Amino acid sequence: MLLKGFNLGGWLMMEGYILGGPNIAFRVFKKKFSRLYGKKELDNFLFSFRKNFIQEKDIEKIKKWKANCLRLPFNCRILKEKEGRRYIDTLLGWAGKYNLKVILDMHAGCAPQNQDWHSDSLGKALLWKDKRKQEETIRLWEKIASWYKGNETVAGYDLLNEPVLNKRELPQLVRYYRKLIKTIRGIDSRHKIFLEGNLWAQEIDFLKNLISDSGIWVSIHTYQPLDFVFNFVPHLRYPSKEVGSKKNLKRYLEKYASFSRRYKVNILVGEIGVNFRDNFYGEIRWLEDMLRLFREFGFSWTYWTYKAVAGSVFPDGVFQYRQNPAWVKREGPEYGWENFYRLWPKEKRKIAASWRTENFDLNQPLLQTIKKFLVN
Repeated sequence: MLLKGFNLGGWLMMEGYILGGPNIAFRVFKKKFSRLYGKKELDNFLFSFRKNFIQEKDIEKIKKWKANCLRLPFNCRILKEKEGRRYIDTLLGWAGKYNLKVILDMHAGCAPQNQDWHSDSLGKALLWKDKRKQEETIRLWEKIASWYKGNETVAGYDLLNEPVLNKRELPQLVRYYRKLIKTIRGIDSRHKIFLEGNLWAQEIDFLKNLISDSGIWVSIHTYQPLDFVFNFVPHLRYPSKEVGSKKNLKRYLEKYASFSRRYKVNILVGEIGVNFRDNFYGEIRWLEDMLRLFREFGFSWTYWTYKAVAGSVFPDGVFQYRQNPAWVKREGPEYGWENFYRLWPKEKRKIAASWRTENFDLNQPLLQTIKKFLVN
């Protein structure tokens, strides 16, 4: 069965741009918030955010769109919180009710697996330098596998989101994946294991010797060409000489399809998304071409992401928050979640209400394009 659905980005792994702000590590945000208001109020803030940002009615909505899968990015530190596991269990309960599978995606390991904010990093991929943290991550997956080995709602385990090592260090990643696979398979022989390629889930050739059973899938992320998809270079159009066409996209994806055929392994495109500029620049055509190619090659996929504050760069959500209250304040000088520091004590109820999906705008052109490929 092909898996097709959506990422619940930003919920259990808060990211700056999804909340309209700068891409600082989540730990930096928490540290400053806690310094201002104390740990108890930080806990209250996190509880309020998680309670409002994703609710059961969101999962029901996704099911009505005919999706069959959710990818759940989470920061491993949430499982160190007293009630942290409860959020995952709650999501699994909702998903089970609506017959959706869930991929558990460790978006931030016990130390950052890449140098970017979305691994809760301060600029360095420290996991590959710290054997103690590597072992801690293995033990955490051991615990997760023991919790969910009999849970039929769980599709599988996405071991590490977007690892980044240099080429000479790749044998280290192979050894580490092999340890993780052995640990999980010693507990859970049923659920899928998703292995992401190196360099932000793009390079996969080194994974060929790790495909030991049919339940091991390879996961890629594709936002190509980046300058167009993320709108890093404004006013680029698709298709065009500068950006390319469907032919170029097919050439790019063919290497993954060839790998899939050669090693008889399933491919999950764990992330695909586009910064939406009201389709002035061919965003919908790009997405439709990508999804057609996924269908042609037999790739599963989960769209990034379900909801986000609308911004000028990075992929945003099927639901977009387009309003500009004081806690978004696109004009600056402080943006998005930076404003929570100042406004939370007086505006917490309004801020919390703004996180609910009913206060977001549904991107109909984007959704209608995605829905065409969810049903066939």
